[in-house]
Amino acid sequence: MQSLQDILQGSSLLFVLLNPFIMVIYLLDLVRTLSMQDMITVMARASAISAVVFALFAIVGERVFEDALGVRFGSFLVFGGLLFLAISLRSMLSGAKLMTEIRGEPMQIAGVVAMPFMIGPGTVSAAVMAGARYETPTALAAIAVALFGSSVGILALKKLHDVVRKRNEALVERYVDVVGRVTAVLVGTIAIDMIARGVWAWVEVGGA
Repeated sequence: MQSLQDILQGSSLLFVLLNPFIMVIYLLDLVRTLSMQDMITVMARASAISAVVFALFAIVGERVFEDALGVRFGSFLVFGGLLFLAISLRSMLSGAKLMTEIRGEPMQIAGVVAMPFMIGPGTVSAAVMAGARYETPTALAAIAVALFGSSVGILALKKLHDVVRKRNEALVERYVDVVGRVTAVLVGTIAIDMIARGVWAWVEVGGA
């Protein structure tokens, strides 16, 4: 039987990877240009797309890699860790310059936000691990909580950005640069842990 504690524990890793402070930096171009209503539309659609993908991986689990693709899940973890490590190192060096410019209608932007910003090796791995550790209803609830919490956090930061920018744009720019570099440390730590997990899983399977 699922409990609130299990749901919160299951959602913790995915929420960390979907950290609103990190996502806002990646999506700062949208935060600056979109209205709050359009931003809500984008995040709602992007979260819905991500939820479907995460739910699929949580239910199917590692079998989609080993049976359908014929690759070890550990290899996927190592690749995801290396990708996040590269992102974190680049963010440490370039700060706010890492941001990607996104243009288009809100309906079109949602897909771009979902992938690659929300759906990536790290978040897919977190969904798979949630499905392996918990019963399916608990894993799905944990995914929903993580996505909802991240989206609400992003929208709250968007609102804060709009208010503060009117008063002190220089402060916002400084925040973006500093937070971008600080959160890169967290992403890098997660990346190293993913690589270690992947190597361990790969060695275990190889030695079996």
